[in-house]
Amino acid sequence: MADSVFLSGDRIDLRPIEEDDLGFLQREINDPRIWRAIGRPRPVNGPQERAFFENVVCDDDTVNLLIVADSSPVGTIAFNAIDWETRQAEIGYWVAPEHHGQGYGTDAAARLVAYGFDQLGLHKITARVFEFNEASRRLLESVGFTREGVHRDDVFVDGAFQDTYWYGLLEDEWRSESESE
Repeated sequence: MADSVFLSGDRIDLRPIEEDDLGFLQREINDPRIWRAIGRPRPVNGPQERAFFENVVCDDDTVNLLIVADSSPVGTIAFNAIDWETRQAEIGYWVAPEHHGQGYGTDAAARLVAYGFDQLGLHKITARVFEFNEASRRLLESVGFTREGVHRDDVFVDGAFQDTYWYGLLEDEWRSESESE
């Protein structure tokens, strides 16, 4: 159901991704401003988007949510490959370019991080971002993530190798930051 809110934020809601959302997802993921930032240099067609939905979104080891503002989808956010044994997950997100700079990604990330620590019992949340994606680095740092390292020349994007910056946030760091606010 397209109106089933899972987590509410200050400016956004997070809800499960449904089949009806596949058109939005395919259209946005093929925008160069999105695929560049997430390192997906090949186009995605309808069957590929459906396979992503069936194999990834519907997988029990992930949490994939649609970011919704004013009842309209604006992006996605997810915990990818949750490792229940080590209590870790990697967060990933994107916001449609026409909605950049409005705080939707930050609000969504803060909500999902809180959910990860409070409800899933995670110990650590990681993230990775390409060196050229300064906005995403600022988003992670604003939520409390610390840059932990760099994988040099890690991906080939726009005709050049790019470094990948790795970030991490531990539960106790997040709790002490949350309590001081």
